[in-house]
Amino acid sequence: MIKVGLSTISVFPKSVEDGFRLSHEAGYDGVEVMVTTDARTRSPERLLELSERYHQPILAIHAPVVLLTTFVWGRDPFVKLDRSAELAVAVGAPTVVVHPPFRWQGRYARTFEQAVRDTEAKHGVEVAVENMFPWSAGGIDRQAYLPGIDPSLMDVPHATLDFSHCALAKRDSMELALDLGDRLRHLHLTDGVAAEEGKVFDEHLLPGHGNEPVAEVLEMLAAQEWTGQVVAEIKTRQARSERDRLRLLREALHFAREHLGQLGDDAPEPERAASEQG
Repeated sequence: MIKVGLSTISVFPKSVEDGFRLSHEAGYDGVEVMVTTDARTRSPERLLELSERYHQPILAIHAPVVLLTTFVWGRDPFVKLDRSAELAVAVGAPTVVVHPPFRWQGRYARTFEQAVRDTEAKHGVEVAVENMFPWSAGGIDRQAYLPGIDPSLMDVPHATLDFSHCALAKRDSMELALDLGDRLRHLHLTDGVAAEEGKVFDEHLLPGHGNEPVAEVLEMLAAQEWTGQVVAEIKTRQARSERDRLRLLREALHFAREHLGQLGDDAPEPERAASEQG
């Protein structure tokens, strides 16, 4: 059965421990840990303690995002990638999610594909490169990422598909899933709408609240008996209460289970959360 996890960043600004706790309370199969400036996200001992306490296996480690975590594990992006893979091995996570480099990251950007392959070979984990979106100014794509925003065009073994990023890039997410084929190993369950010209706003809506074919992709993967992971990565910071946040998380999980064919005929519909979602 395809596992459905929760990214700890989905409960931001609450803590990584809240991510584990709410994932358990909502009924997810495990968590993806986003490495941040919070030292607990980088401690295998602390993460394993949380995993055991809340009965939540760690499905993936998301490598630190450069603009938000500039000084986490130093400034060398090769070190950040290697340390992320080390952490994944230490906590038993089979997958590392990583963004493509920014163009100004020099040798890392130029040799990224080889670095991904070398990291996989060294640590025995899947490094799933995530699709991104263009940065535009004055209607011009600044081509911020190198080798690009689309992992289907890269020489990398594994990839992550993020529906919100597809919306921003105006990239058909079903087409991307098909183009990736067997290389698709990780799915960020979310949603979005097409970006306005010249604006970058990564929405990470609840699945079903945007215009991406999220349900159709899930149904296709279930029919193929896909063996990757689905991880909800949604924004809940506007939740009015703990109860409201939990309803958002449960709604996303119900959506996934419904379209992966994991619900019984008598499964109840989740209560709709009061928070606005786009």
